[in-house]
Amino acid sequence: MSRLDVIPPDDLPDKRKALYDQMLEGREPAEPGRIGGPFDAWSLNPSIGRRIWQLGGAIRFRPSIDRRYVELAILMTGQLWQAQFEWFAHEPMAREAGLPEEVIRALHVGGRPTFADSDDDGGDETCWRFCRRLLDREEVDDELYAAARARFGESGVADLVNTCGFYTLVSMTLNTFAVALPEGEAPPFPATP
Repeated sequence: MSRLDVIPPDDLPDKRKALYDQMLEGREPAEPGRIGGPFDAWSLNPSIGRRIWQLGGAIRFRPSIDRRYVELAILMTGQLWQAQFEWFAHEPMAREAGLPEEVIRALHVGGRPTFADSDDDGGDETCWRFCRRLLDREEVDDELYAAARARFGESGVADLVNTCGFYTLVSMTLNTFAVALPEGEAPPFPATP
């Protein structure tokens, strides 16, 4: 059960209602008065929420790297935070982006995927190594940075950092506000006490 109060849209203050309406463009609400995902929490402060919403759109829809690398980074971040809703929402997107099932299964348990058959150009493994180091150690060494830069370019490296950072915010939001999965969906991770 979400920790957020459900407020009928017509009762929202004007700025919050405007952001709520903008977020609903192209989305179905989770239930009346609730957008779902992290969006309801972001709408609590429309000034900040609008910017977070725009940043998320840029990271997801306008990266300089292939979508599969963005989704790989998102799944790694969601798994680290054990963010139930994040994994639930992005696992099918990762599949659609071309991540193989065996890679998704390994990411789900925090393991090291085998990339040999699915990663002819080395991008998946380089992305995984870069994100793993960044998420676990909060930095990357010169050798790994050089490998990621050679594969993705400087802007691609920035996109990976931005994705991990942004989806840390997403995961923290989802976990703090206990955003529930849709009714009938099983949590992807064990419940935490």
